[in-house]
Order: sequence, then structure tokens, then C-alpha cells
Amino acid sequence: MADRVAAVRGKVVVITGGARGIGLATATALHNLGAKVAIGDIDDVAVKNAADEVDLAFYSKLDVTDRDSFAAFLDQVEQKLGPIDVLVNNAGIMPVGRLVDESDAMTRRIIDINVMGVIIGSKLAAQRMLRRNHGHIINVASLAGEIYGSGMATYCASKFAVVGFTDAARVEHRNTGVAFSIVMPSFVNTELTAGTKGIRGIRNAEPEDIAAAIVRLVGKPRPRVRVTKLAGGLAATQKFLPRGFGEWLARVLGGETVFLDDVDTERRRDYEERARHS
Repeated sequence: MADRVAAVRGKVVVITGGARGIGLATATALHNLGAKVAIGDIDDVAVKNAADEVDLAFYSKLDVTDRDSFAAFLDQVEQKLGPIDVLVNNAGIMPVGRLVDESDAMTRRIIDINVMGVIIGSKLAAQRMLRRNHGHIINVASLAGEIYGSGMATYCASKFAVVGFTDAARVEHRNTGVAFSIVMPSFVNTELTAGTKGIRGIRNAEPEDIAAAIVRLVGKPRPRVRVTKLAGGLAATQKFLPRGFGEWLARVLGGETVFLDDVDTERRRDYEERARHS
């Protein structure tokens, strides 16, 4: 515990999508360890309430798809808290359903938030960090960035993009003092998975599990971390299995229906509405 506190204390950490779920759990964990935490979120009411609840140093409304909004947010953080040590690109949405029912506007919205938001934030943070030869960018992807499933085609595409982007950026910035990491959660008990049952026989992660992994990364950067270990291990080994066997296994575990026929649409309605319009 003392080592974790020493590794985190005093660092300026920025978290996007910080008003709920993984973002808020991460902000809370880092704040409790002595980091100077700033959160941004498109929901200006929720981000204020979250910051007040945790007593965070800085918060602001943030649209990660808007370069000017993101740049202004980072400028304000640095003016108030000092040079940014860590950016956690966590903001993302996960509407689910059949591809043919997904509007083009929704497709573009997923890509704009999940991919462009990460790329814009990474570029803006790296530009600042390179001047100091110091910094760390942590991009929250998903195990859906390594494996694929029915009912989430565009979401999978967005997370595959984040994984490839982050790995390429990490190699490009080797020996510059700027590190890049990927966090790859499995099912997490947040609004993102509302109305779904998860994968048969594998426990869902909690937001605090992902937060703990991010805290460890802040203290000691690594290229990628999968959470949970069991789900991550299955995802990592699936690429070595024959495709037919891997897809059969996914069917057995319920992976082909979890985001389609098995969804409780009533329980998921509020999240889907917010993902489409907020």
C-alpha cells in the first residue's frame, strides 16, 4: 500500500468520462491515494455531482469529440493543477443490437466518441508531455478489442481501433519519456452493460477492479492489462484456437446472444437513450 501511495501521490491525473462507472471509480481510487484528479464528462450535472461527492480538485464539462473542448479542458487542468502526468481516456459508449438496425448516425457517434475521442485526447496530451519528456496515456479499450461478438459490431470495431492505435503510438514514442497503455475490461457492472447477463460461468468485473488495474498502471506503466484475469486469459488464448472452435466456445458461453436475444430491453432503455443523445 505504501508503494502505491508513493507512486501516485501528487501526480496530476485527468480522466474522461469521469462522472460514472469506471471513470468515477478510478478518480476515487487515485484521489484517495493522493493524486490530483481532474474529471471531464459530457454530462455537466453528473460530473459536478461526482466531483463534489469525491471532493476532486477539478471538473468540467467535456466533449471528447470536439478538439477545442478537449484542448480547453486540458489547458484549464494545467492552469489549476499543474502539468498533466497521466491522461486516462475512458469516455465511451456501447449501444447494442443488430447491425442492420443501427442508424448511420449511431455508427458515426460510436466511432466519434470511442475512437476519435481517444485519438484527439492522446494527441493533445502527448504534445504537452513530449515537451517535458514525461507522461503517461492510458486508453480504456475492452476485451472486445481482441475478440468479437454478435450485437456489437461497431463497438468491436471501435475497440479494435483503440488497441491498434495505442500499440502503434506506444512504439512510436518509445524512449521519449511518454508511455502508452491499454486497459481491456471484460463485462463490468456499470450502466454500459445494463440489461445484459454477462458470459456464462465468468463473473462480471466491478468498476473498482478496473480502477485498481489503472492505479497499478499509473505506478508502473505496462503495454496492456486485461481485467478480469480469467476473462482476459480466455480472450488472449482464443487467438491461438482454430476459428471454428473459438466461435463454438463463444456460443456455448452465450456470447452470440448476450447482446441480442438475451437483452432485457426495458432495463437497458435508459442507458441506450442516454448513449444516443447525451
